[in-house]
Amino acid sequence: MNNSATFELGDRTVHRLGFGAMRLTGPDIIGPPADEEEARAVLRYATELGVDLIDTADSYGPGVSERLIGETLDPAEAVVATKGGLLRNTDGDWLPHGDPDYLRNQVLASRDRLGVETIDVYQLHTPSSETPLEESVQALAECKDEGLVDHVGLSNVSVGQLDRARDQVDIVSVQNRYNVTHREDEAVLQACEEYDIGFIPWYPLAAGDLGGRVSEVADAHDATPQQVALAWLLAHSEVMLPIPGTASAAHLEENVAASRLDLTDEAYTRLAALA
Repeated sequence: MNNSATFELGDRTVHRLGFGAMRLTGPDIIGPPADEEEARAVLRYATELGVDLIDTADSYGPGVSERLIGETLDPAEAVVATKGGLLRNTDGDWLPHGDPDYLRNQVLASRDRLGVETIDVYQLHTPSSETPLEESVQALAECKDEGLVDHVGLSNVSVGQLDRARDQVDIVSVQNRYNVTHREDEAVLQACEEYDIGFIPWYPLAAGDLGGRVSEVADAHDATPQQVALAWLLAHSEVMLPIPGTASAAHLEENVAASRLDLTDEAYTRLAALA
């Protein structure tokens, strides 16, 4: 079961170890998975294991991940954080698009796919060079005022961009690339700690490329390197909300088991020195 501590994400209490639903799609995150029923089974198993924070995006599929979540889970079972602001195409590109009218349209489409009147957390997937950040955030703030979303979050932002967004609307989450071997956004994490904002590290397992030192610590703890990487993230900050993703029930169970792993002080320090 999910033994991670809890965090107040807006007005919702969630366990800090969540689940990323990006992999519940086809190759290159385009189209449906080969076995949709298996994908639904993974989602159901996640909630059975005590995972109550599910992260997704309208661009995963596109639309596929959100649809599967809406078809599978009762809205009361988990807080669903989705994202908008990236266009996809059949070449697999991820194209920033922060136009306010587009974001409002995507909020409506996400509500329909998720099967909810109000989206728990809606995050701007990335700032766009074509649209001022303030205009994108204002669109999401208006969606919040209209009751279309409960809370607003950001992704792929700097400290300065976070502060500019906070001038317009309460921000409950920031989702940036971060893991035990990649910590370029430590300043953003520290800002989230100061503001009591949830920090959702994407790529938390570095696609398994964690290095020899992580493997050594894993051997000493009778754990996998991936479990050690997740345990380190949970120990590193009280606002850290890792969302490891998988399409495998076995890997899901392994990831959740990381919430029961206690790193020694020596191990934590060894891993901290990897930055």
